[in-house]
Amino acid sequence: MFTALHFAIIAPFIAAIFVPILYKLFSRIHTGWFVLTVPTILFLYFLQYLPTTANKETVTAVFDWIPSLGIHFTAYIDGLGLLFALLITGIGILVVLYSIYYLSKERESLHTFYTFLLMFMGAMLGVVLSDNLIVLYMFWEITSLSSFLLISYWYEREKSIYGALKSMIITVMGGFSMLVGFVLLYTMTGTFSIQETIAASSDIVSHNLFLPAMLTILLGALTKSAQFPFHIWLPDAMEAPTPVSAYLHSATMVKAGIYLVARLSPVFAISGEWFWLIAGFGITTLFWGSFSAVRQTDLKGILAFSTVSQLGMILSMLGVGAAALHFDNLDLEDNVFVGATTAALFHLINHATFKGSLFMMVGIVDHETGTRDIRKLGGLMTIMPITFTIAVIGSFSMAGLPPFNGFLSKEMFFTAMREITKFQLFNVDTYGVIFPAIAWLASIFTFIYSMILVFKTFNGKFKPEKLDVKPHEAPFGMLLSPIILVSLVIVFGFFPNILSYTVIEPAMASILPSLLQEGEQFYVDIYFWHGWTPELYMTIGVISVGLFLYLGMKKWVGIYRLFPDNISFNTLYDQAIVKGERLSEKIISSHMTGFIKDYLLYIFSFFTAALVFTLFHKEAFIIETQNLAPVSIYEVILAVVLVASVLTVMFTKSRLKAIIGLGVVGYTIALFFVIFRAPDLALTQLIIETVSVALFLLCFYHLPQIAKSLETIRFQLGNFIISLAVGTTITLIGLTANSNRLFESISGFFIENSYNEAGGKNMVNVILVDFRGFDTMLEILVLGIAAFGIFTMIKLRLEGKEQL
Repeated sequence: MFTALHFAIIAPFIAAIFVPILYKLFSRIHTGWFVLTVPTILFLYFLQYLPTTANKETVTAVFDWIPSLGIHFTAYIDGLGLLFALLITGIGILVVLYSIYYLSKERESLHTFYTFLLMFMGAMLGVVLSDNLIVLYMFWEITSLSSFLLISYWYEREKSIYGALKSMIITVMGGFSMLVGFVLLYTMTGTFSIQETIAASSDIVSHNLFLPAMLTILLGALTKSAQFPFHIWLPDAMEAPTPVSAYLHSATMVKAGIYLVARLSPVFAISGEWFWLIAGFGITTLFWGSFSAVRQTDLKGILAFSTVSQLGMILSMLGVGAAALHFDNLDLEDNVFVGATTAALFHLINHATFKGSLFMMVGIVDHETGTRDIRKLGGLMTIMPITFTIAVIGSFSMAGLPPFNGFLSKEMFFTAMREITKFQLFNVDTYGVIFPAIAWLASIFTFIYSMILVFKTFNGKFKPEKLDVKPHEAPFGMLLSPIILVSLVIVFGFFPNILSYTVIEPAMASILPSLLQEGEQFYVDIYFWHGWTPELYMTIGVISVGLFLYLGMKKWVGIYRLFPDNISFNTLYDQAIVKGERLSEKIISSHMTGFIKDYLLYIFSFFTAALVFTLFHKEAFIIETQNLAPVSIYEVILAVVLVASVLTVMFTKSRLKAIIGLGVVGYTIALFFVIFRAPDLALTQLIIETVSVALFLLCFYHLPQIAKSLETIRFQLGNFIISLAVGTTITLIGLTANSNRLFESISGFFIENSYNEAGGKNMVNVILVDFRGFDTMLEILVLGIAAFGIFTMIKLRLEGKEQL
């Protein structure tokens, strides 16, 4: 049954339909004001489920879509799904509000922008609230499509198109891999339901397809969440308008991969491969993203690589948190691995707040100065004091400095990385030392690029001669959204337990359900001071070393020359695309000749080879003659006439003879219908054949004479063999079908019911008009459309001649 929850998921798609209409009707009003109501209503709607999930209850609504294939549109709300739904709609409100002041209604195609944005919002809600894997995949690919449209919004820019295509290719490739994994899961469990798959996880862990399913699904998650080495699409996606970057690349799209890992952790986390892959890719991405961000000179480039880094940090914590499933009699309150999952969810929220505000801050700087190049910026602190304050709070939280929320989740991250070295499974106690080491080193680079983001932009010498416009503070409407976000950074820093009991604990119950016994629950208590702990000393070390390296950047920044641009994953991608295009051109040009005869040759060759192989391989070729009616002398005579007519068409040099021979073929078939007692079919065949012959004669009368060089066309042995093979194959299939009747003919049904059900004595007419009336009606509709098309072309041609 279709419910309000289903409607909430598709509401953005429905609203997107009306955006162009509103844009036309109310051209004086910014379209964003209408769009703003959609995420606002949805956010308020999803808030009502907070008490439900806080009580560890779930909500399920099922709409049967394709039940025969086990595909249902099952909307499912639990703690994890609700957390993401609130992020998608809540950040959506602020992004739409920001875009109203960022995008000019005079210069921008607002109807296309908001249509694409609503498509994306609906697709993300579908991803996080779908319990069916196939439905989830459908929404997953819609996010790729809509993000492609949003990134290429300024399509006149070559870089926008390049970035959009790059993100599309990489994420869709991962999506196809993920679909394979979903099919493998279905093969093992017999269901597409995520919850039923989780329930069967203990039964499939030893299955031969378990590891392939895990790897193919992870490829989809890693590409979507821009993990190393698939991160290369995210920096190029920064060519999108800033509201797109703030929405897609801080809070939603890039977190879809994180969501998938969290959602399927109960299925795969029991294996050691899951731990090493998730934690390993996460910690590698964390370091590479932070290391690469320092060398960027574009503000959005810094934020792009910082996003890559922060996503790696969240993923690594989810990987470490999976280790909790390997303990018996777990202390849910003090276990560090449970704490890693808590930290991942907490930082997921924190990242949305500080990174969303930073993207908006960069958009303001770009909007008010005309550049994002830090080499041209500086001294904006006094000119744009509110924007500077936003930058300080957001950047310091990202760097993990107190008293902001990023400090709390970063301390929890250090705890998880340090304690994992004591884990006794999967050789973690031997190789696990790399986790705290890389985590600490990456945090130093995070501190450095955070300082660059603030002080290279707002401190130092003011350079008005390098700016395209005279800078000034942004209007309050543009500042409002980032102000709200940095306010949340402070509020969640001082009062983190606002989130603990409402969204974090229910989400943990979704990720680690097997740890909870009847009546148990997770206890999340986040606070600042834990004493003089190793984590605090690590933070002090990050600040000290980071400050030292930031102040002396000129002396060591040369190490980036060891990583030239021509030796990178971006270069490999570009070369693969270029070489792939060249290879595809060669392949296509080798067989796409432009001649129909060649295409028919390929089609018929494959057709005959595949069908004949299948017939004999499956031992389905059987001919039985005992039930066949005797062949009369009339049928033999007509068959001889038919063959002679076909040979005439094939070998004659005269157009007139070919048309006459073709007509004889049609009339002979009509006579067969007469013999087989089908007068209606015979009459239809006679009418069609008469009209066809007349039309052929009329058309060929106006064609030029055949050139002499074409009158002596040589015999084509290859074409003859293909023709003979096609005819033989069709004959074999016909004989086999007649000899292998798996059920009674449907003709008996029509004989019994034509008069009783439809009131007609002519069975053929009843079948055409009643039993398959819709089919006949649609055939007439197609003919009508074709007739209108021909009429239109003729009319346009005549009007063109008159104008000439």
